[in-house]
Amino acid sequence: MPPIFELKTAHACFGGAQRYYEHFSSETGLNMKFSVFLPPKAVMGEKVPALIYLAGLTCTEETFMAKAGAQRLAAELNIALICPDTSPRGASLTGESASWDFGVGAGFYLDATTKPWGLHWRMESYILNDLLPLVGNKLPVDMERLGIFGHSMGGHGALTLALRHPGKFKSLSAFAPIANPINCPWGQKAFTGYLGEDKTEWVKHDASELMSAQTAAPYPGGILIDQGLADKFLLEKQLLPEAFEEACTKAGQPLSLRRQSGYDHGYYFIQSFIDDHLRHHAAQLTA
Repeated sequence: MPPIFELKTAHACFGGAQRYYEHFSSETGLNMKFSVFLPPKAVMGEKVPALIYLAGLTCTEETFMAKAGAQRLAAELNIALICPDTSPRGASLTGESASWDFGVGAGFYLDATTKPWGLHWRMESYILNDLLPLVGNKLPVDMERLGIFGHSMGGHGALTLALRHPGKFKSLSAFAPIANPINCPWGQKAFTGYLGEDKTEWVKHDASELMSAQTAAPYPGGILIDQGLADKFLLEKQLLPEAFEEACTKAGQPLSLRRQSGYDHGYYFIQSFIDDHLRHHAAQLTA
């Protein structure tokens, strides 16, 4: 029997199609889910640029598509949206449902190396080696015009994957990312759980450390980050955007870090600024 690849549901949306898929991943060894919004031209068979969105803690492949309000402008800009689930499901590991006290979905977009997580928690390899080739093969997406963005834990994932895989993604942005995980409680607990005690491994998955090591701007077209100033996790020093800002200055990387007064960490915040992020990516993917 061939590995599963199944369209679970599909919905007409702004002249395009909102779809939800399930497939088998050789990297995680489990079935994985992802969602795709195809703009009208893609539905007609034209290859279009795409944005990979990485969601945050407790989210699934459905959260962004249902809450962010991104499809209307994505249809106008002729850009596909792709959102994987945040972590493997159904591995039946002790502690899986708690995911190191971060809530279901705390994959952190890295490849775990410790037991028992290392067998299935391979989100970095899943995205790069399974999901993106599958999308390129099965859907009308131009794999030479990919951007990446995300929120919170997913913002961390977007920044780190973009910096760890030069040239793979042409544009980059984030909403309230965990920008310096080696220096915040969330990151320290996740990295200890997934990577062990060796902190030299931690820095390989820290966006601020990765940016500090750059000798030239990896994204000369600029990186966009929005951060709400009423975000309780910012106030609790979980996000540390100032560390990434300092690293960008050191590397000569253009960065627009917009501090938004009154906004918190949730999807009302994302809804408020999603159009700016889509236009930011479109300027670099469709130029």
